Amino acid sequence: MTPAQLSVAFFLQMALIIAVCRAVGWLVKKYLGQPQVVGEMIAGVLLGPSLFGLLAPDLQAALFPKESKDVLFVGAQLGVGLYMFMVGLGFQREHFRTNFTSAAAVSLAGMAAPFLVALAIAPWLLSLNLFGEGINQMQAALFMGAAIAITAFPMLARIIHERGLSNTRLGSLSLSAGAIDDAGAWCVLAVVLATFGDGPVVAFKAIGGGIAFVVFMLIVGPRLLAPLARIAEREQKVSAGLLGIVLIIFMLCAWAMDYIGIHAVFGGF
Repeated sequence: MTPAQLSVAFFLQMALIIAVCRAVGWLVKKYLGQPQVVGEMIAGVLLGPSLFGLLAPDLQAALFPKESKDVLFVGAQLGVGLYMFMVGLGFQREHFRTNFTSAAAVSLAGMAAPFLVALAIAPWLLSLNLFGEGINQMQAALFMGAAIAITAFPMLARIIHERGLSNTRLGSLSLSAGAIDDAGAWCVLAVVLATFGDGPVVAFKAIGGGIAFVVFMLIVGPRLLAPLARIAEREQKVSAGLLGIVLIIFMLCAWAMDYIGIHAVFGGF
């Protein structure tokens, strides 16, 4: 497909995705009492190969051609990254500082259970030859543990926001634990990839880069961003120039976390 054709396909796809997500999300919220984001996740399954592609494969392939899926992926990364940036705006750092020990304990407990399950089922899964040749039990267990432990961090944030818990101690504790849990699981996944032959650089970059990024954003970041806050307070608005600077910083943070192998959403958050 040419760039022009990709553009045409992208806007039609986005219109369809947004319409179906809003409709299914509203139905799930109204009749099942679930957060709207649950319905939006279901909408993704409905539009994918599991249902739409099964019932009308030719139409699904025409609306979502293979060549356009890379563009959709990047658009989705940008959208979810911006949403997590908005969530981060309401995140109470004071709650994070006071509840760090509790958040870390919750996160470690949330990771321990999946890894114990993975250790238990890894021999059985290996016997089914699901991992291919040359994979040992420890590699399989680490991969399965990381895959189970990784949470839908943006979905957790949406549920907390929809329930009105964003600025509460419970909401901050949940987001903190979810962030620690996900970042830890991505680092474990980097270790697994390193053992698969990508080399130790992958693991060192993810773990070391993640720690350095968090330390920088918590200690140095607020001091660097303080002048922007003073400008906004003095002008009583966010000017176009100020918004441009903030968006540049957001893009760089998302790039940094994507580059080290964790996830762009953490940069936005």
